[in-house]
Amino acid sequence: MLDVKILVKAAEQLASEKDLDVSLVLEAIEAALASAYKKEYNKKGEIIKCVVDKKKGDVDFFQVKTVVDNDSVRFDGESEETIQPQEGEEMIPLYNPERHLMIDEAKKVKSDVQVGDEILFDLEAPSSEFGRIAAQTAKQVVLQKLREIEKDSVKKEFEGKVGNLVNGLVQRVERGNVFIDMGKASGVMFFSESIPGEHYRLGEKLKFYLLSVQENTRGPGLILSRSHPKFVSKLFEIEVPEIADGIVQIKGIVREAGSRTKIAVTSTADGVDPVGACVGQRGARVMAVNNELGNEKLDIIEWSENAEKFIASAISPADVSSVELISQREALVLVPDDQLSLAIGRGGQNVRLAAKLTGWKIDVRSQSKPEEVLEGGTADIEEEKNEESDKKEEEE
Repeated sequence: MLDVKILVKAAEQLASEKDLDVSLVLEAIEAALASAYKKEYNKKGEIIKCVVDKKKGDVDFFQVKTVVDNDSVRFDGESEETIQPQEGEEMIPLYNPERHLMIDEAKKVKSDVQVGDEILFDLEAPSSEFGRIAAQTAKQVVLQKLREIEKDSVKKEFEGKVGNLVNGLVQRVERGNVFIDMGKASGVMFFSESIPGEHYRLGEKLKFYLLSVQENTRGPGLILSRSHPKFVSKLFEIEVPEIADGIVQIKGIVREAGSRTKIAVTSTADGVDPVGACVGQRGARVMAVNNELGNEKLDIIEWSENAEKFIASAISPADVSSVELISQREALVLVPDDQLSLAIGRGGQNVRLAAKLTGWKIDVRSQSKPEEVLEGGTADIEEEKNEESDKKEEEE
């Protein structure tokens, strides 16, 4: 017979090695022993249950039967056409004496039994060790159950981390997609989620923003990003205690990964400078974030309910002479001539990000020639949204 003490000890050791719940490992072993028993004693139609009693040191086997009545099963001679289920319901199962027990018979065993209850019938314990085929069946069941337990465990762990930063090692790079070793699981950062111009070395340890957890045949697949705007905001949460504590809040963040990010912050406590808190003493905090991003420029601005003030700040690092609100969501921004290139940015990037951050259409012009429309000086948030939508449709 089986040595239960050795069995339990093996289960505990296996659970410890794989960081799993020992009770789940024991359930896997019980399922394997039940399969082995079924194979050894040719109990094909029966449902076999195995229970390992750690206290008594016993392994017990049972036949499981479900209590049914005439309405919950169908019998030979009743066609499926005569018992059509309602939409969304399953077909009523065919009565099987090896799996079902009629309610009248069940009440002779247990008086208060109800339809749907399960009744266990003792089975004779195996008199010797299981045969080779039964043992092989048990091994396959244990391995399969353990894989399922590991997959569920990893999935639950990482589903709780979606929207946060995780660490991983670069495993390989294929066609621009970067595959990451996350320890218990593997992740992938698609080309579109990587930072343009960033090179990844095998074995390099990096931080990633966890976008989602997707199920696949090998287990949970983690979808990662380093280009997502929230990747930057989460980095600031790590470096700036005031953000983690809620004293400083991130009101908005826009990003063109690898090039420039604009982040708007505000303070919920009097006397706390939100921009200063993010920059840190001698720029230590923003430098730590910047080290993770490479050469990406970071513009940290103070959020304001006053639209003119907020728009002027969003044009940073350029100085603004004036902001005129032309319509409900359109603003004319005048800047000194020597600040034009900074205000507009290369390819209109700075004004484009400012428009995204504020939600206003922004028209940057020279203070000396306010009537002259400048190339790249206008950015419309609605046009940006339409362009992004068109790009997504083309990719699909």
